[in-house]
Amino acid sequence: MIQWSLAAVTALVALLALCVPAPLGAGGTVVAILMICLVLFHSLTVTVTTDTIVAAFGPGLIRKTFRVENIRAARVVRNPWYYGWGIHLTPHGWLFNVSGFDAIEIEQKNKRNFCIGTDEPARLLAAICKVTKCESGKV
Repeated sequence: MIQWSLAAVTALVALLALCVPAPLGAGGTVVAILMICLVLFHSLTVTVTTDTIVAAFGPGLIRKTFRVENIRAARVVRNPWYYGWGIHLTPHGWLFNVSGFDAIEIEQKNKRNFCIGTDEPARLLAAICKVTKCESGKV
């Protein structure tokens, strides 16, 4: 509940910073953009169901859905510090991360890899393996 309250207040401040003329100027615009990014990327929630795995940032506007039948393999990886946080392309595929360095790398049957950052890699891998019927990270 606190996350939604924080998100609502942050969105309101960002909206005000964008709408209020001149006194805020370019600095206000920068603050507004940063606040919007904070709302959109303040958390990463991963939901595993029998059909899909969904990684959603913040309130869920930005998300990636994986169909379970399209997953070839999943394994725990540790990303180097310079891979950073957010959504971006790395040498090992797309990374979705908000903190830390641990992640689950998902390899799809079309050979595209995605890494989902997590502070509980063993637990997330176990959940993915349960729905994909994998053993030791291989489907």
